[in-house]
Order: sequence, then C-alpha cells, then structure tokens
Amino acid sequence: MDAERSNTDPIRLAVIIGSTREGRIGPAVARWFATHAQQHGAFELDVVDLLEVPLPHRIGGPSTPELEAWAARIDRADAFAVVTPEYNRGYPGALKHAIDLVVDEWQAKPVGFVTYGGVGRGLRAAEQLRQVFAELHVVALRDAVSLNRFGGEVDEAGWVCDRTGAPQAAKTLLARLEWWAAALRAARRETGYSL
Repeated sequence: MDAERSNTDPIRLAVIIGSTREGRIGPAVARWFATHAQQHGAFELDVVDLLEVPLPHRIGGPSTPELEAWAARIDRADAFAVVTPEYNRGYPGALKHAIDLVVDEWQAKPVGFVTYGGVGRGLRAAEQLRQVFAELHVVALRDAVSLNRFGGEVDEAGWVCDRTGAPQAAKTLLARLEWWAAALRAARRETGYSL
C-alpha cells in the first residue's frame, strides 16, 4: 500500500479512543485532539471509537469480515494517537484486545499518547502501552499529552481547557507524529519492513 502513496500525500492519522466504559470522556478528549490535528494541516484523520468497532471476541480464531475490516483500517494508517484513560493504574482491556487482534498492520509506524486520569494524568497507562507497542515494532513517541481530569484541565463535558499547557503539548506531539510518520512511510516504501 505504501508504494501507491507519495511523500506529499497527507499522513493518515488514526485517533483511537481506547475506553468503552459508561460515562467515559474519551470521545470529547479525542475531538479536542482531532481539532488540533486538523489545524496542524498535515493529517487525514480517522477517529476510531472502539465502542463502535465490531471486533471478534476471540484472538487467533478464524478470520472474520470484522477482523479483516479492523486489519485494513490499522494498515491504512501511517500513524496513531491513542486516547486512553488510566483505569486501576493501567489502560482499558478493550484497548489491549483491539491492539492484539492484528500484528503486521501496526509495524514501523509511530504512536503517540493522549492520556487522562487523576493525579497520575494517565501516565502509567502510557508507560505500559509503550511496552506493548515496542513488541509490535511500533515507534512509541516520548512526547505526549497528559491530563488530570479532576484538576481543572478538563471541563464537565470532557473538553480540554485551553488555558492549560495541553494545546502546546498537542502541537508538539502532532509535529513529532508528522515527522516520524513521513520518515517511516518513506522507509517502508523504499525497503519494506518485515520481521
């Protein structure tokens, strides 16, 4: 697929909402981040809400149309931004399941994190996800957006307050995603990537 794309094509950024829990604020945080990504201008966005994606319940079972659609969606992306809360010092099980369903489609692409939680700001979830994505040969970026949802950084509707440092963190993360996505896309096109 990379052979069909040029360096001037927009970077396909999949913004993945990792929580499926009742009362979640993930969709609002993802919309906020997607707004910044649109303003950045380098990206073609695919906002992926795991609550709305039909995924097979079993990993390693026979291929299904749902699994093939999921694999194609991940394969199309040049980069990922995972929007995730921290639940019980970790990330949601639904997110782990979605990640584990495919392997090759993730490889040699960058991932950034937009995390939220209490005082920990979702940072423990991001650190665990860095390990998971490293195993899949994904470049996990150091820069991230991390929010304390109870410290005045997120309003009652789940929208990120712009008076915080979050807008600048989003700009930095998007710049890093653009650079890594373009570099890795060119490398995949030129030499491919396989284990």
